[in-house]
Amino acid sequence: MPKLLIVDDSALMRKHLRLIFEETGQFEVRTARNGRDALDQIDSFEPDVITLDINMPEMDGLTCLGEIMAARPRPVVMVSSLTRESAAVTLEAMQLGAVDYVEKPGGTVSLNIGEVRDEMVAKVRVAARAKPRRARGLLDRVRRGRGEIAKRRPAPRAAARVEGCVLIGVSTGGPRTLEEILPELPADLPWPVVIAQHMPGSFTGAFAQRLDRLCALEVVEVTAPVPLAAGRVYIGRGDADVVIERRLGRLAVATVPSDPALRWHPSVDRLVRSARDHLPPEALIGVELTGMGDDGAAALAALRAAGGRTIAEAESSAVVFGMPAELIRLGGATLTLPARSIPAQLVGWLS
Repeated sequence: MPKLLIVDDSALMRKHLRLIFEETGQFEVRTARNGRDALDQIDSFEPDVITLDINMPEMDGLTCLGEIMAARPRPVVMVSSLTRESAAVTLEAMQLGAVDYVEKPGGTVSLNIGEVRDEMVAKVRVAARAKPRRARGLLDRVRRGRGEIAKRRPAPRAAARVEGCVLIGVSTGGPRTLEEILPELPADLPWPVVIAQHMPGSFTGAFAQRLDRLCALEVVEVTAPVPLAAGRVYIGRGDADVVIERRLGRLAVATVPSDPALRWHPSVDRLVRSARDHLPPEALIGVELTGMGDDGAAALAALRAAGGRTIAEAESSAVVFGMPAELIRLGGATLTLPARSIPAQLVGWLS
């Protein structure tokens, strides 16, 4: 039975969360009142997974997470309130190595936390089996602000016909993995990149802005139809689906209402299928990264069978191997690569 440490400064929240997980009968549970208390308990309790609040006295969640990932790496699920500021901080946490996050539906002290009970239990259950990665120097880099690392973009080019597109599907563990891949792509990448990252709408805008500060490519959130252009990365808006379409004779990327028949959003399957409606298989490269479930696997396997190229992230680097493992199982991966090797492969294919 996995050991779970719940870290929250609210006694009421600790009580509610403890009841949620104890009622499942699947976890041995302890609680901590702040980050410092959590660090003290980690050595004695040795939890398999931790839920960690962000705003706490004495030691906040980000500082605690940095200490955990630097010295005692283990899966952590952040518990965050639904605010723009919390979204930015939660993304910092994902970059530091948190596996996933759950939104408090009612703010810092959420009396209706039961609304996300099933989601929280599922994410913590998956996180308990995930592979944390040690944050070598990450905490210092985040505090200095990686966005201060200068990158010079070329002057805007005249719009040219887009000859192909890179499609990326990613879920649990995705923010940090994308931050490992996208900054390594050059500003003159000849094909645009469109990403379906399973993420709520309150997070994707902040996520795109964060990536834009780190990348030579321009990174934007898709909130309305926009022409596809080389030198850009498009992040699908959360709580919706992102698709490729043709408008006035030009390829465009658009956000559309999520399809209730699909489980995950933005849907990787729907993105890939829409791209195939408008581009030949040889003009598409599909990349399946870390995530639980199988979203995108069938569509990408069909793309490869039709002559397209695909990459599955290797188990050695995937935080959760579910999505890429399913693509491999279906025989749909042209290559299986660790995250750090994917940028060079994309550049090589497109050079």
